[in-house]
Amino acid sequence: MQLSRDELLRAYRQMKTIREFEDRLHEEIPKGQIPGFTHLYSGQEAIAVGVCENLNDSDAITSTHRGHGHCIAKGCDVKGMMAEIFGRATGLCGGKGGSMHIADLTKGMLGANGIVGGGPPIAMGAGIAFRNRGKGEVAVALAGDGSCNSGPVFEAMNMAVMLNLPVIFVFENNGYSEQTAPAYAVGGGKTDMVRRAEGFGMPAAKGDGTDFFQVYEMFGEAAERARSGGGPTALEFECLRFFGHFEGDPQRYRAKGEVEDARENLDCLKNFRAKVTEAALLDAADLDAIDAEVLQLIDEAVEEAMAAPFPDPSEVTKNVYISY
Repeated sequence: MQLSRDELLRAYRQMKTIREFEDRLHEEIPKGQIPGFTHLYSGQEAIAVGVCENLNDSDAITSTHRGHGHCIAKGCDVKGMMAEIFGRATGLCGGKGGSMHIADLTKGMLGANGIVGGGPPIAMGAGIAFRNRGKGEVAVALAGDGSCNSGPVFEAMNMAVMLNLPVIFVFENNGYSEQTAPAYAVGGGKTDMVRRAEGFGMPAAKGDGTDFFQVYEMFGEAAERARSGGGPTALEFECLRFFGHFEGDPQRYRAKGEVEDARENLDCLKNFRAKVTEAALLDAADLDAIDAEVLQLIDEAVEEAMAAPFPDPSEVTKNVYISY
């Protein structure tokens, strides 16, 4: 798939926005202004953007506890996200969802989820609706490698095949689930997500999660198949997260120098820059300009979030309960 200049610039902007958003949170969290647990997405940007650049607002995604990158890639407002994470009333969910529960249905972002493996069953609901509507929409269940041992994920994959749903399962294998490598926890010796998915009767493939172009192309093929009635697909993308499982994780399970090596050799933004500049598709100056614009956006997002009010206590039950 050949991307236009504007599409390449947008893809880089999206990846850079995710990186700077997460890196800034890494700085802000120790200051004590952000409530709750936070799980950063740095190092995985090419997966979220490679997937979501193939999607429209009418398509749906379900996310994980590590969902900031998915939200940004799907088009959620960056300032609204930052305010939500700071617990402010101007946040996308009124400051009541926080880091692990950001959602924006207008963008097809059905929500981050604190339950490992909680997203795929929700994607089934969207998939059934899309199949019944017949408008070529697709649902995407983004999940980590830890979710591949979850029973509801198996049930969702089986249901997707049996009902021929336009659902794509994307497993982001970032190396550790929480603190445990797949080689220790996943049957088959290493990761076996692809073969597990094939066992349910759907096409499945594994790719490089640090290569935006490979992610974009592989997912694009799966999306085209789903839109045309070809049913579900499972994709596994390998990468390595740059931070701990959560902010504050001492990361004693990681090898010495592992993160430094990953930042040097497995950085999807560096890989993207090198490919597009060497192929003369974009100039370094174009990318530098985006870098500056993104930094300004993140600065503004933090300033506005910190200046925004907290939710009024009277709002505590709003959008929590429903009367039938």
